[in-house]
Amino acid sequence: MTPTQRADLSEPSDLDVALVEEATKKSGLVWVRGEVAGAEERALWHVWHDGAAHVVGDGPQEQPLPGLVAGGRATVTVRSKDKGGRLVSWTASVRELEPRSEEWESAVAELKTKRLNATDTEGLREEWARGCRVLRLELAAVGASLPDGSLATAPRPTSATTRAPIPAALPKLLRGRGRGRARRA
Repeated sequence: MTPTQRADLSEPSDLDVALVEEATKKSGLVWVRGEVAGAEERALWHVWHDGAAHVVGDGPQEQPLPGLVAGGRATVTVRSKDKGGRLVSWTASVRELEPRSEEWESAVAELKTKRLNATDTEGLREEWARGCRVLRLELAAVGASLPDGSLATAPRPTSATTRAPIPAALPKLLRGRGRGRARRA
């Protein structure tokens, strides 16, 4: 986080806390950027539990959590569920939960219910205790205003693609279908 961004932060009011909590609860994903130099913003699935967002990752089959360091800070951006645009950005203090502690058990119970496509739901708890990090992102400050411009970034490079030129005959085929249906009616 740059000094300019820090100056744009304020202590969260009750209204800020309510907005962050409600928006984060309803959003399936949040965009998170750690304060480590060069950290990229990543979409992370999460659970709002006990007044904070909780994420699990850095395991063999879990989401990566680059730039999120225990004791550090992160910027969390929450999108609007209905429009998809940025609703609120907030600064979180990052805390790693000690595996098998009471707080960890409580968070994992919630995370487990939201984990999609798990290959072994019964073994998740042990897998997360053995090889993953469970992080608690606590609200520290709320951005005073949203930026004027777009913060959109280019997609990450990948070899996977679905773009290919459409066949030359496709538009003609599609036009022909429409007329054929109209004649039958």
